[in-house]
Amino acid sequence: MATRRTVLSVVGTRPNFMKAVPVVSALQRRPEEFEHVLVHTGQHYDELMSQIFIDDLGVGAPDYTLDVGSGSHAQQTARVMERLEPVLLEVDPDVVLVPGDVNSTMAAAVAAAKLQVPVGHIEAGLRSFDRTMPEELNRVLADQVSELLFIHSSEAVGNLVREGCARERIHFVGNTMIDTLVAMRTRIGAEGAPERHSLERGGYLVVTLHRPSLVDGLLLADAIGQLEAIADELAVVFPAHPRTRAAMEAMGLTQRHEGLRVIEPVGYVEFLSLVASAAGVLTDSGGIQEETTFLGVPCFTLRDNTERPVTLTHGSNTLIGLDPERLVEIPARIRANGHRADVRPPLWDGFAGDRAAQAIEALLGLAVRPAVSAQVSQ
Repeated sequence: MATRRTVLSVVGTRPNFMKAVPVVSALQRRPEEFEHVLVHTGQHYDELMSQIFIDDLGVGAPDYTLDVGSGSHAQQTARVMERLEPVLLEVDPDVVLVPGDVNSTMAAAVAAAKLQVPVGHIEAGLRSFDRTMPEELNRVLADQVSELLFIHSSEAVGNLVREGCARERIHFVGNTMIDTLVAMRTRIGAEGAPERHSLERGGYLVVTLHRPSLVDGLLLADAIGQLEAIADELAVVFPAHPRTRAAMEAMGLTQRHEGLRVIEPVGYVEFLSLVASAAGVLTDSGGIQEETTFLGVPCFTLRDNTERPVTLTHGSNTLIGLDPERLVEIPARIRANGHRADVRPPLWDGFAGDRAAQAIEALLGLAVRPAVSAQVSQ
């Protein structure tokens, strides 16, 4: 039997797990071909923000934990590269997989590329065209050094080609994060999170806000004030990121209105259970724009731009700008546009991880398994 190839995946924040797990699972279903090694950088080190995802998604404990923690962008990036390099030298992987657009993503991609290890970027080609966002710089740099560019929406092809990426490096595999949602759909449906939080299904707004442009200034107080106004007619549940909660507490913004429920971060299954039965979602997150698109739940994005334009053209997401005053429009928009679409974007079907594994097989000269059926699992 031919020698197995080693694939090393690097994750560091909660969204990374949902994007990486489907590819990891597909590789693990090919034990005669692949050995998989999981590295957790520890960029998110809070128990509820990281460990709970390992438990919910069943990926098991990481083989290596780097414990980089928080810090400036430069400090965090440097720690990941410094602590990952010895692991790469020890494991000597054939491919390194990096999902998403966080500091861990870019740092791991650069560290691997400098050691001449092929890099596969999961969720490549997304662009907000706003380079004041650290995530945008991370995406661009990771794509530039990646041999395998796994994309999940068609506009990513043009973005990558304009930046000089060869078309043969681009693989339209679909949305791996949606694979995770599909795989967990039964558990999400049985979770009963709305009832546990005393919420009426279809009668509340889910909120997630965490980006520095909103959280680190006076806009946060404006946003909370508007959410309190919404809560007069529509219950609001706000699982607050630790960074956001700390800022709210410093400004005295917590628990001022009984209709605005600021709760601790929740696990993946519980959160998606809340989202699936919500009247709508307000967010500044990228991934949630995609999850609501798949679930058919109206989404409102409190940002001036989005790297996920497919959610806008699909009609499930509304970009309202970085303008908290416009939050007052949300209840009326939900009443007018609350239709839940049954059509999903192409290849958001639960099999993106298998298609990514096929591309890795081809890169490494392995026999590629037959294409996976593109059916949506219900």
